[in-house]
Amino acid sequence: MTMKYADIIVDISHENLDRTYQYSIPVELAEQAVIGALAVVPFGKGNRLIKGYIVQVSNVPKWREDLIKPIYQIVDDGLVIESQLIQLAYWIKETFGSTMNDALKTVIPVKKSVKAKEKKTVKLAVPTEKASEHLKLFKAKNNKGRVRLLEELIEEDAIDYDVVLHKLNIARTTIQDLEKFGIITIEAERLYRNPIQKDAMDKEQVHLTEEQQGIVDSIIKEYRKNIRNTYLIHGVTGSGKTEVYMEIIADVIKQGKQVIMLIPEIALTYQTVMRFYKRFGDRISIMNSRLSQGERYDQYLRAKKGDIDIMIGPRSALFTPFSNLGLIIIDEEHEGTYKSENPPKYHAREVAIKRGQLSDASVILGSATPSLESYKNAIEGKYKLFTLQSRIGKSIMPKIWIVDLREELKKRNKSIFSIKLKELIEDRLRKNQQIMLFINRRGYAGFVSCRSCGYVMKCPHCDISLTAHNNGTLLCHYCGYSEKAPVKCPSCGSPYIAAFGTGTQKVEDMVKKEFPGARVLRMDMDTTKNKDSHEKILSAFANGEADILVGTQMIVKGHDFPMVTLVGILAADLSLYAADYRASERTYQLLAQASGRAGRSHLPGEVVIQSYQPDHYSIKSASEDDYLGFYKQEMAYRELLKYPPAAHILAILTASKDENKALTAAELISGAANDWTAKEGISEEVVIIGPAAASLAKANDIYRFMIYIKGSDYDLLVAIKDYLEGYINYSEHFNGCNVQFDFNPMNSY
Repeated sequence: MTMKYADIIVDISHENLDRTYQYSIPVELAEQAVIGALAVVPFGKGNRLIKGYIVQVSNVPKWREDLIKPIYQIVDDGLVIESQLIQLAYWIKETFGSTMNDALKTVIPVKKSVKAKEKKTVKLAVPTEKASEHLKLFKAKNNKGRVRLLEELIEEDAIDYDVVLHKLNIARTTIQDLEKFGIITIEAERLYRNPIQKDAMDKEQVHLTEEQQGIVDSIIKEYRKNIRNTYLIHGVTGSGKTEVYMEIIADVIKQGKQVIMLIPEIALTYQTVMRFYKRFGDRISIMNSRLSQGERYDQYLRAKKGDIDIMIGPRSALFTPFSNLGLIIIDEEHEGTYKSENPPKYHAREVAIKRGQLSDASVILGSATPSLESYKNAIEGKYKLFTLQSRIGKSIMPKIWIVDLREELKKRNKSIFSIKLKELIEDRLRKNQQIMLFINRRGYAGFVSCRSCGYVMKCPHCDISLTAHNNGTLLCHYCGYSEKAPVKCPSCGSPYIAAFGTGTQKVEDMVKKEFPGARVLRMDMDTTKNKDSHEKILSAFANGEADILVGTQMIVKGHDFPMVTLVGILAADLSLYAADYRASERTYQLLAQASGRAGRSHLPGEVVIQSYQPDHYSIKSASEDDYLGFYKQEMAYRELLKYPPAAHILAILTASKDENKALTAAELISGAANDWTAKEGISEEVVIIGPAAASLAKANDIYRFMIYIKGSDYDLLVAIKDYLEGYINYSEHFNGCNVQFDFNPMNSY
C-alpha cells in the first residue's frame, strides 16, 4: 500500500495558516485521516503531543521519509467547527480553483487576536474589620492614596477600576501595592464589543398573510421532519419576504439551532438590523466591512461560544463559526456581491448549500428578481420554489411610465428630466411626498473627450477613461490616479474638451437648479466613505429631512420609505451598454428593484423609466413586472450562445507587469488546454476562446490576458482546471506571472 502523508496546521490562528507540517499516515489511521480531521501529532525535539488539523493529503513526501514522523492519533469524538470549516475550505479550493491557503484564509477570516476589552472591578480581599486596621496604619504613615481607596472600599462592596483611577485619582502603583499586600483584589470580566447600538423599543406584532403563512408552514413542516432542502422564495418587491424569514428563524432557534442571514452589504442598514433586534433581542449580531477589527473579532468569539443565535451580514458572515448551524438565508440572492472577486472566486450561494450539507442545515434563497441560475434550478426541481405574488398591507404595485428619450429630443427637451418626470416631481413636491432619482453612475460626469479630434483622457496606469469630478479633477476609479482637468486638448490643442455623460453629482446640481425649493440628498460611493455615512443619509431621508434622494444602485437595495411615491430612472438602458453577457439580466433586476421603492405604503406610487431603447425586452418586462417573460427570452439567448446558466464558463486570467510574460503564459495555457482535451477525446465538448487582451487590458501597470473555456459539464471544466493547475505549478514559464481561475464570472474582465 502506498504511504500517504498529511499536511497539518498545528495552530489555527490566522498568522500560521500557511505554516504546515507534514506527517506520515499510519495504515490503521488511513480511513480517518481526511481533510479537516483533528489529529494528535508528536511536535518538536521533545515530541510533545499536540493537536492539529489536516488540510491536505498526498502521496508525495516533502522531506526525507525517515525524518517524517507518523500521526499519533485521530480525534473522532465529534466534529469540531474548525474541522467543518477546513472541509469547506478544501471544497472551495477544489470547486473554484485557488490555493488551500487562500481558501483557509477565507473561511477562517479573523486575522489575529485583538486586545480584549475588560471590565475591571476593585474589591476588598479581607474582612471589613481587617481593612479598618490597615486604614489606621496607613493614616498614621500619611499614605493618602491608600487611605482614600480603603475608605471608599469599606463604604462600597466593589468599585469600577476606571472610577478608582479617574474619579478617585488613585495611582496605578497604589492599586498594585494594595493588591500585592493581599488587601484588595481586582476582578476582570471579558466585555464583547457589540456593533449594534440599541434603543428602547417595543416588539412589533406581525400578522402574516395567507400567502406568507403557507410558505412558513411548508418549510417548517419539512424542517421538523429533518428534511433539509434548498428553497427559492420569489416574491415581488414589498411582498414581505423578511417576515417569512423571521417566522422560520424563530422556529429553528426554538429547536436549539443557529442561523446565518446573508444580506448584500449595501442593504445591511440600521433599519434592517433593528427589525431583527425587535424580534430576537440581543442574541443577534452583525458582520460587515465597516466594523473595527476588535468588533469583528469579538463577534466571532461570541458566535463560537454560543452567545448569539443569528449572525446577519454580507458574504463573509457565511463562515461564522456556529457549531449548531440549522439554517442559512440569502436575501437578494441575485446580487453580484455574493460572488467573490478575489481568489478563491467562490459564489456564496453554492458555498451556502455545501455548508448546509456539512451542517445538516436548510438553505433559503429570496429575491424579487432571482438570478437565472437559481430560477433554472427551481423550475428543474433542484430547489423548491415558492412565490409571493402580492404586496402586503394596502400597498399596490406602482404605475410605470416608459419615456422614449429620442422623442424628448424631437420635442427640443434637452434636459435630463423628461416632460413626464418633471411634471410628476412638481406634483409630489406640492403634496409633500418624497422622490427617488436613480442613475447607475458616480462622479460628476462621464469621460472627458475632445469634440474636435475625439481624444479621450485616459489613466496612464489603467486602460480606462478618467472620470470628471466637480472639484476640477479627473479620477481613475480603478487605481485612484488623479490629475487636473485640462483647459485645452493635450492632443490637438482645441479648447472644446469637456465631460460627457451624467453622474450623480451633476444630477444633484441639475435637480437643485430645476427645483430650487426642494431639499436634496445624494447617496453614492463618494458620499458614503465614512463608517456611519450610509446610516446618516438614509435616516435623514426616512425622517423627512429631504424631498429628493439622488443616488446610484445603493439607494434601490431593499430600502423601505413609506413617503416615496415617485421613482425616476434617468438612464434605464445605461447598463445595457456594458460588454457583459449578463447586461440584460442586470438591467431587468435594477429596473424592477428601483421600481419597487415606489408606493410601499397606503400612498400609490408611480415610476418613470427614461430610455433610448424603450422596446428592449429587459425594459419592457421590468415595466410590466413580468419576470417569467424576461426569463424565457433571456434563457433563449443564453442557450443560443452557450452562456451560463445554459452552459458554464471557466475564465482564466494571466497577469504580469511584463506584457510578454502575461501573453506567453496565456498562450501556453490555451495550448495546454487544447492538447489535453484532444488527448482525452473531449475536444467536441468544450470551446476554448483566446487568448486575448482583457477588456481592462492594463490595470495599475499590470497587463492582463484572458482565456475562456465553455462547456455544458461543470465537472469537466473543473477537471481541465485541475490539469492546468498542475501544468502551471511545474513550469518555469509562469514565474513572475499570476494566474487566476474563475467559474461563471459575474463581471467581465
